Amino acid sequence: MSVQASLFAAFFRIGIFGFGGGPSMIPLVHQEVVKRHAWMDDDAFADVLAIGNTLPGPIATKMAGYIGYRVGGVFGAINAVVAVIVPVIFAMIALLGLYSRYGDQRWVQGMGLGVVPVVMVMMAQLTFDFFQKSRAGLGVVATLIMGVAAGGLIYGLGVHPGLIIGAILIAALLRPEKPRNAPEGGRL
Repeated sequence: MSVQASLFAAFFRIGIFGFGGGPSMIPLVHQEVVKRHAWMDDDAFADVLAIGNTLPGPIATKMAGYIGYRVGGVFGAINAVVAVIVPVIFAMIALLGLYSRYGDQRWVQGMGLGVVPVVMVMMAQLTFDFFQKSRAGLGVVATLIMGVAAGGLIYGLGVHPGLIIGAILIAALLRPEKPRNAPEGGRL
């Protein structure tokens, strides 16, 4: 299958099965992009996710646009974004029509509630995967401290996650680089 067809199929599946909006699509994007097609590794995916969270707009379209561009150029970006939003557009039209007609029915309300545990498990798996990656790079203590600090800032003080991610990116850019291959004691 051509790259463009693979891109379209992958992001179309994400658009179809991404119940719950952008955050619930992230594990699906990871599954398609990292595990199924190996278009990028976990490190690159985490970088795309972090940068995508600092920019305004829906995360699913930002990730689709960047990954599509990386894999298939400008046409790949357009292809992936269209593929991820077309199912959502049709689903919204259909579901809102059904909801306006049958919204008071118990089975309709149950459908929405039935998806929540599945999305919860997918998000938990992604959280565990990111914890493992962070633990490997920073260590358990630093990972837990940064996680608790970020949680406190986001949920306790109401700081937007994009500001926190942006601050960490700036701090990483401004951090002095240690000399490579320096012997013990810091002498060259």
